[in-house]
Amino acid sequence: MFPAKPTSRSILFTATIFVLLIFTIYVTANEDPTVETDNEGVDSDLQELIAIDEQGGGGGEEQQQGDQQKEAEVLSKAQRIVLELNSDNARRVIDQNEFVLILGYAPWCARSAELMPQFAEAANKLKDLGSPVLMAKLDAERYPKVASTLGIKGFPTLLLFVNGTSQVYTGGFSGEDIVIWARKKTGLPVIRISSSVEAEDFQKKYHLFVLGLFDKFEGHDYEEFIKAATTDNEIQFVEVSSSSVAKILFPNINATDHFIGIVKSEPEKYIAYGELLIFNQLEGIFEKDTILQFLEYNKFPLVTILTELNSARVYSSPFKLQVIVFADSDDFKNLIQPLQEIARKFISKDIADENQAKPFLTLLGIEDSENTVVSAFDNRMSSKYLLESNPTPSNIEEFCSRLLHGTLSPYFKSQPIPDNKEKILQVIVGKTLDDLVLSSPKNVLLEVYTPWCINCETTTKQIEKLAKHFMGVDNLVFARIDASANEHPKLQVDDYPTLLFYPAGDKANPVKLSTKSTSKDLATVIKSLLRAKKDVPKDEL
Repeated sequence: MFPAKPTSRSILFTATIFVLLIFTIYVTANEDPTVETDNEGVDSDLQELIAIDEQGGGGGEEQQQGDQQKEAEVLSKAQRIVLELNSDNARRVIDQNEFVLILGYAPWCARSAELMPQFAEAANKLKDLGSPVLMAKLDAERYPKVASTLGIKGFPTLLLFVNGTSQVYTGGFSGEDIVIWARKKTGLPVIRISSSVEAEDFQKKYHLFVLGLFDKFEGHDYEEFIKAATTDNEIQFVEVSSSSVAKILFPNINATDHFIGIVKSEPEKYIAYGELLIFNQLEGIFEKDTILQFLEYNKFPLVTILTELNSARVYSSPFKLQVIVFADSDDFKNLIQPLQEIARKFISKDIADENQAKPFLTLLGIEDSENTVVSAFDNRMSSKYLLESNPTPSNIEEFCSRLLHGTLSPYFKSQPIPDNKEKILQVIVGKTLDDLVLSSPKNVLLEVYTPWCINCETTTKQIEKLAKHFMGVDNLVFARIDASANEHPKLQVDDYPTLLFYPAGDKANPVKLSTKSTSKDLATVIKSLLRAKKDVPKDEL
C-alpha cells in the first residue's frame, strides 16, 4: 500500500514517572536503516488511496500477503468513501454538508504518506458507525488556490468544517484518534453501553478509554463527566448504568454508582479516579477540570512508543521532568525489565520511536556516543542532567530519585580538554573555563563564538593579531570558546561573536568589548583595562 515507514537507526522509549517525572528509553538498532527515498514511488502509493475509481488498491511489495489483502480492502473501501476535492467542487461540498473533515496533502510529503492510511482507516470506521462526517481530501500541490482559500498552509493538514466554518484539528493521528476526535466534535463525546455483549464488543475496538458509571444519566456529577468528555480531544469516553456491565470493562471496580476510571492496555491497566497520590483527595468530587487533570497524569501507558505523530501529546503533558535512556538494542533487552520496575516505583508512564534521539544527544554534546546514556531534562528550568556512572538499575533508580528531590547537579556539555601548549590563542572548553578563565590569576580576553556564525571568523583573526601584539604581557591571556559545543553556568551569551575581558582581580564582572571595533581600537581598550602601562607594548597595530 504505502511505503513502509523507514526503520530508524534508533527507537526512543519514554516512561513517564508520576509527580512530574518522565522516564524515557532510547534504543539504537544494530542494523542500518533502509530508507525509501523514491518520490515517484511515494506518489504512486498515494494514488492508490487518492484515485476514486472502481479498482481496489494493491498492497506494497514489501508487505506480507495477508497484510496486502487487508490493506487493499481498506483502501478500496476508502476510495468509495473519501471524496476527492478540486477547484470545482471544494466550496460546494463544504457548503452543502454539515460536517466535512478534510485532509490537505502533497504527493511528495512523507508525513502525508504516513497519515493517508490512518485517514482511510478512520473514514471506514466513521462510515460503519453511521457518522454524519463527510471525509474528503485535497491535493494542495495540484490545487494551491483552493488550499489557500481553505486555510491549508502545510502538509499534512486536517481541518473540520462545521456548517462552512473551519476548526483546526487537535487530536491524535492514528485512525482511532481521528475517529474519536471527529465523533466528539460532531456531538457524540460519549458512547453509551447497555449490555454485556456491547461491552465485550467495545473492548475489542478500544485499547484506551474512560469509563463512567452512573445509575442515572443526569445530575451534577454526570454533567461534569460529559463536559470532560467533550473537552478532551484524545480519549474515548464510555458510560454505563449497570455495575455488572461496568465490571466487564473495569473488573476490579468496587463502586456501584458514580465511578470514573481509565483503562489502558498494559499491566497497570485499571486506574480509578481518586486512587493515586494527589488525586486521592478528589475521590467523590466530580468536576470537569479535576477529571481532565486526572486523565493528563494517567493516560500514558507504562511504556509508550513515541513517534513524530504523537510526540506533541507527550511533550505537552504535565510531566516536566524527563529521564531519557539511550541504549543499544542489545543493551535495551537487558535493561527493559529493571527499567520498568524502576518506573513502577515512581508510578510511571510513557515511550518512543524514530529519529528523535539526535536533538536530545546534541543538547548533551554526545551525539556520537555509542554507549548507553541516561539523561534527564527539567522543562521547568531548561536544565539537563547526565548519569556519569555505569547505567546499572540501582544507579538509574538513584538518579531518578535525586532528580525528583532536586539534589542532582545540572549537566553542562563540554568538548574534550585540548592541548594548549605553545598556542598563542588558548582553546577553552566547558570543563576548563573555571581553571583557565574564572580562577586564573591573569587577565583573560575571551572570544565566544560558534561555527555557524558569519562574523566570527573576522573577529577571530583580530584576536589572533592582538594576541601576537600583546605576546610580551605576562598577565594577559587570549582565548576562545565554541559556545555551540560547550556550556558553563557562568557563561551566558546569546550573541556571537562576543568578546569578554575578565580582569585579574574581578572575574565575576567581565567587561564586554565591541566586536565592531578595529584592532587598533581594541588594543587601546585592552591597555586601559590592564592598568599596567609599563607592561604594555607600544601601539603599532
